[in-house]
Amino acid sequence: MIKSKVDPACTGQFSQLFLDYLDEKPALAEFYSHFPRLENFGRLIEEKKIPQENRDVLVTTLQKQYADFSLSEDFEQQLKLLGEKNTFTVTTGHQLNLFTGPLYFIYKIVSTINLAKKLAKQYPENNFVPVYWMATEDHDFEEINYFKLEGKKYQWNTNQEGAVGDFFLDDSFKEFLKSVEFAPEFFVEAYSKSKTLSEAVRKYVHHLFGEKGLVVVDANDPAFKKIFIPVIEKDILDNIPNKKAQEQTDKLEALGYKSQIFPREINFFYMENGLRERIEKSGDFYHVLESELKFETSEIKALIQSNPERFSPNVVLRPLYQEMILPNIAYIGGPAEVVYWLQLKGVFDYFGVQFPAVMPRNFALILDSLTAQKQDQLELKDSELFVDYIAWKKEFVAKHSSLDIFLNQEKEKLEEVIDRSALKAKEVDDTLESAYASAKVRISKIMDHLSGKVRKAEEKRLEIQIKRMDTIRDFILPGGSPQERVENFMKFYLEDESFIEMLIEAFDPLDFSFMILKPKDDKRGNQKTS
Repeated sequence: MIKSKVDPACTGQFSQLFLDYLDEKPALAEFYSHFPRLENFGRLIEEKKIPQENRDVLVTTLQKQYADFSLSEDFEQQLKLLGEKNTFTVTTGHQLNLFTGPLYFIYKIVSTINLAKKLAKQYPENNFVPVYWMATEDHDFEEINYFKLEGKKYQWNTNQEGAVGDFFLDDSFKEFLKSVEFAPEFFVEAYSKSKTLSEAVRKYVHHLFGEKGLVVVDANDPAFKKIFIPVIEKDILDNIPNKKAQEQTDKLEALGYKSQIFPREINFFYMENGLRERIEKSGDFYHVLESELKFETSEIKALIQSNPERFSPNVVLRPLYQEMILPNIAYIGGPAEVVYWLQLKGVFDYFGVQFPAVMPRNFALILDSLTAQKQDQLELKDSELFVDYIAWKKEFVAKHSSLDIFLNQEKEKLEEVIDRSALKAKEVDDTLESAYASAKVRISKIMDHLSGKVRKAEEKRLEIQIKRMDTIRDFILPGGSPQERVENFMKFYLEDESFIEMLIEAFDPLDFSFMILKPKDDKRGNQKTS
């Protein structure tokens, strides 16, 4: 593939807060620790402190989670490395989308793997392990129960509730699987030989990225939750995280930015046997919403100690949970994730947990040969792929029209004729001046109407070129949304099984530009940043 780059701002896909973070605006410095530049990771390594007992729990738990896998010696060593003091992780997290969901899931993981490789080269005295944190505790099944491929939606429907990682791949899933007969064998094997959704996701992610050293972590584990007990207590009993997160949120809003997440007094769900519902305190009791469960203060204190696995953090505390379990120095996420992490540094500071480098995943648009050819035919710069379509069409028609579609010269000449005639008429009767002024307005409207007809005629004459742009837009914005947020990676993998290797070669995790990737047969060659 041939790679070119554009400024993320030109795509119109990112918030101002995200763009200002990438630009390192001084006003945002207090909302993070170190900006993700290669030279800053030395300090992040020095500052990262994690108890050895936490490392031991991490290694033991992961070995248990991978117990049924046939692991290579290299991968087993990768797990053991996590127990060593000079080993650090770089992490991305994502929901358990079916068949990987949208493209950007793959982009997240490739960015994470490449960052680990880059850090290993820069800091050879340390080990760096890329991690995929599975959102197994998430309960928003409707967000993950489908994927789209070539404009068609493939969806699994089930009545199961609770944490999606625990969803059984039952008969309804087997029926759904039959509709995806084109899926590569490793997907079919992962789903057909797994009991739960989390097990299947771990299998296919390991198949795709295990040889690259990627470790998959399922945080829905009692051993991990025990580490988190102090935070669970401070949140549920004292509401401290809410206060700290709200302070940061208020500061960001005072700077004119919009919040991405909204902290609550209690930032935990109660999770058990197909149930994951918010906890709220009312009077002397802690209630689990959408259920009849309620606890007195003494009861919930005891439950936190005896069964911490029943308490599932929401988006406000999941990052802290991750950083207390992993020897992590960088989190790679999408633009919305990067923004909401900026609301959380006060929470990290309160609990004495180092805030990692928060960095965006790589962003990319993949063009096929036909789309790249149409771009050439229209002489579009890469940055012009993202322009407003209506504005582009208006400008394109005006530029390539065989005549002035605005009829400017004609309008000027008519106005001159009316003005000269008005002056003569005024000498005869002053009242005629207003009549000429009204006539001038009417004629202007008539000319505007004719101009519209001329424009439509020119649009028809330029129909082939305009349709080229329509085709380009449909390819890069399927359904009106960015390609990476809609298309499944099978769109490209089924045509070329080296697709992931191509991404690994093209992506630079520390380059926050927006990439355009084109086939090598694109005759334009590598293009400079637009």
